[in-house]
Amino acid sequence: MGLRQLVIDAWSWLNYKPVMAEAGRPGSRAFPELAKTWVPPGELRRLAAYKVLASYDNNQAGQLAALGGDAGALERRELGDAANLVDTALGYLLGSEQKVAVEGAENADEETPTPGAADAAAVQKRLRAWADKELLTFRVQQAERAAVLLGDSVMVLAWNPEKQRPTLRVYDPGFFFPQWDDEDDDFPRKVHLAWDLPADDDAGLKARVRRVTYELGPISEGDEEGPAVGARTYPWEPGRASNTTCYLTDAEWLLEDLNGETLDRLPMSKASFRVGADGTELNRLDLMVDFVPVVHIANTIPDGAEHWGRSVLARVLQALDELAATDSDSSAASATTGTPIIGLAGARLPVDRATGKTQELEVRAGAVWQLGETGRMDALDTSPQLAELRARVDHLLERIASNSRVTAAGLGTLDATEVPSGYALKLALGPLDALIGMMRLAREHKYRLLFKMVQRLYQAGRAEGWTAGETLPARLAWAPHTPTDRGAVLEEVVTAYGAGVLSLETAVAMLLEAGYPIKDASQEVARIRAKAQQEAEVRMAEAAAGRGREEDKEDQEEHAGPGAGEERKPVKKESEREPVGSGR
Repeated sequence: MGLRQLVIDAWSWLNYKPVMAEAGRPGSRAFPELAKTWVPPGELRRLAAYKVLASYDNNQAGQLAALGGDAGALERRELGDAANLVDTALGYLLGSEQKVAVEGAENADEETPTPGAADAAAVQKRLRAWADKELLTFRVQQAERAAVLLGDSVMVLAWNPEKQRPTLRVYDPGFFFPQWDDEDDDFPRKVHLAWDLPADDDAGLKARVRRVTYELGPISEGDEEGPAVGARTYPWEPGRASNTTCYLTDAEWLLEDLNGETLDRLPMSKASFRVGADGTELNRLDLMVDFVPVVHIANTIPDGAEHWGRSVLARVLQALDELAATDSDSSAASATTGTPIIGLAGARLPVDRATGKTQELEVRAGAVWQLGETGRMDALDTSPQLAELRARVDHLLERIASNSRVTAAGLGTLDATEVPSGYALKLALGPLDALIGMMRLAREHKYRLLFKMVQRLYQAGRAEGWTAGETLPARLAWAPHTPTDRGAVLEEVVTAYGAGVLSLETAVAMLLEAGYPIKDASQEVARIRAKAQQEAEVRMAEAAAGRGREEDKEDQEEHAGPGAGEERKPVKKESEREPVGSGR
């Protein structure tokens, strides 16, 4: 008997699942769609892992286990614990809001702004306008939930000539197939987005596979743009010629026309190319950019030589199985506790007059059973087992909270009376802080890349207000993921700013991070300075008016003559005069 094959990769934490145990064709029984001939064999474990994680999110893990041979799994109770863990981690990751921030824009309203601050503020304003039109917050929520649940997500940009702006779309990571020429490359030079299109008998359409390909390659020799044949000068790199561009191909193949070809080797002779809105055939269409407008977001920082992230459920998946099984046992135990098993001795059982057979007794309110002289009744008490199962449920929840690093405080299961102080709560949230910090760090560069692509697509589309020049660095600014002591932050800001150790811009930024309702830091700084200048002008006017009154009073005294301003001394009567020599 041979040993079971041991596979160690980015999805090894799923090896205990029967559907993932087969290294060659994992999930082929449970997920027949993965058995398509065009799916690359090296991608099967990743796609099967996405399917398994999606089943937990939809309370279908029991059905999946039943397909693996566990017949009793169909009776397993799943109460949404996996989805709750995903949504909780997602909420902490996103915070209360997300904003586009361009480096240097906060200094545009200073008395002596730094060089380039005005341009940064203008770009930030245009990017925020684009984010509002493209529903960036909504798209980020779509992408990040897939990343938190599945470990990966994909966002695709495209220039829309009618809207005159880049459009942003989110794709299932199961549709994403990057082609790596060299594992040391930071980004793939060729990317496929592929998925099945089911047959539609009413429309007369057969089952197909659609593949959208972005590929970097040399500029066609027939291109006459640029300083030389086969070269082009892009607006974000003026003065530098490039011979690289990105080609788009969007085509479909009938599944019946494929004879075992994988995704990267589909026969182009049998392809049916799609047509763009302007009637252009999407067959190696030159996008006039030198980058692939596809951004892959990983939930965690990938291990060395890996490109894929890890789900927030990865480390606690077996604990979730245990929790579902314990919930099922608890439900069964509660049924016997509420309606106990009763043993009778010496009882007269009723007989069905029609059949002559003995009838079964039912435990119900108001039931009366006749017992003989030696009869007795014994009830099976399962309440101790029920209490033990409920205690085990609490133990598993604590274990899941701890091992997922969302913590009991983060999940809201921590009793407030168990927290002696705010410092103790901060320590309890320490693992959650580290988890969110790691997740945001894994996304930092990807969102910078996304906004760089947005700017360059605007420049390539020659949109109004977007001139040639270097792309400015922009990022996605996250709100704090946990509540802060706003009173303590306010006191700290007032003290530090009053002592002159903090600038006004830094003070406003601290208040913004603490959760104060400040929509734009630069505008808030401008309003504070305008109000301070107005108050200073009022004080100067009052001081000038006071000096004017003093001067008018002095002028009146000068015109009235000498002694006019002196007070008259009272003249004493003769009887009130002191005698000469008195007091001597």
